[in-house]
Amino acid sequence: MLIFALQILKSMYAIVEIAGQQFKAEAGKKLYVHRLEGNEGDSVAFDKVLLTEDNGAVKVGTPTIKGIKVNAKIVGHMKDDKVIIYKKKRRKTYEKTQGHRQSLTQISIESIG
Repeated sequence: MLIFALQILKSMYAIVEIAGQQFKAEAGKKLYVHRLEGNEGDSVAFDKVLLTEDNGAVKVGTPTIKGIKVNAKIVGHMKDDKVIIYKKKRRKTYEKTQGHRQSLTQISIESIG
């Protein structure tokens, strides 16, 4: 019975395209996205909403839903963990090591609508 009650209390969510990637956005949720323009504390709005769900009512865009925006606030800018790229060709004395750290922005979803 408790599980059923928790499923009813789910909030609205949306699938939104941010910087070329798709994210599931819910109010109050924090996301890490590719680096966005703006300073910490700035508000940003995303209008490429592909899908919304509100208590079982699903709307799918063709390709986007018009009139719905996802409002968010920039929490901070940071870098992701380092990824090491290592290449080697055997018997050719070829070895190459390279590292990469992706620049990210942490955003907090404020509202959908």
